[in-house]
Order: sequence, then structure tokens, then C-alpha cells
Amino acid sequence: MSAPGDVRPDVLRRLRAICQGLPQTYEEPAWIGVRWRIRQRTVAHVYTADPDRQLDYPRHAGDQPTLMTFRVPVDDLLGLTCSGFPFFRAGWGHNVAGVVLGDHTDWAEIAELLTDSYCEMAPKFLAAQLPPHP
Repeated sequence: MSAPGDVRPDVLRRLRAICQGLPQTYEEPAWIGVRWRIRQRTVAHVYTADPDRQLDYPRHAGDQPTLMTFRVPVDDLLGLTCSGFPFFRAGWGHNVAGVVLGDHTDWAEIAELLTDSYCEMAPKFLAAQLPPHP
């Protein structure tokens, strides 16, 4: 079992590939795991849950699941998080959702969600540089 906070290299590789396409986004270590930011705003935060911490996530997701939190347009938050596994509402922020990452993950959907999170957090002129959703 990996130490809490460690993230599987294959998950990091996929997330890095997505986040590198978002203008001026950078990666840095977080208090647990890794986060991607635009300026001083967090676009996504990925980590392996530590069951001893008081983190909000679905406990049925397994022992030390890999989780990612991200921003969601407020109008979309309820629809996304009420759909159930693998999504959940983070215990903080008015527009923060989480997802359990694993073999079931639809990486095209994650790319879309990260792009939306970036658009929520980035200055509008940077968000406008992204191609429109198909």
C-alpha cells in the first residue's frame, strides 16, 4: 500500500497531459498530493486519501482511493454530484466537486471537467484561448 498522499504514476501522467494544455497552468506539491494552479488559484488537486484524516469523500470508495477535487460551474454542481459514484461534493467551497479515479475513469470526461475547472478559475482572457467544447 502506498503512503497517504502518494498518487499513482499513471494517474499523474494522464492528469499532467491534460493540464499542460491549459494556458499558464503549473503543477506543484500540495499539503497532500499534487495540485495544478492558474496564478494562485487551484484548478485541480489529486491525492490518495488518508483514512485517518477528516476528508470528505465516499468511504465506500475503498481503502486509500485516489481522489481529485476540482471546480464546477455552480449550475452544474448538483447534477454532477447527485449522479453518484465516482462523483461527490467536496466538503468545502460553493462549487467544488470530487471524483474517485481508478480503472473505471473516463479520461475524456476528466479532460472536459478539468477544462471547465480551468475556465472557472482562470482570468477570462486566458480561458478564451481554449478551443470551444465540441
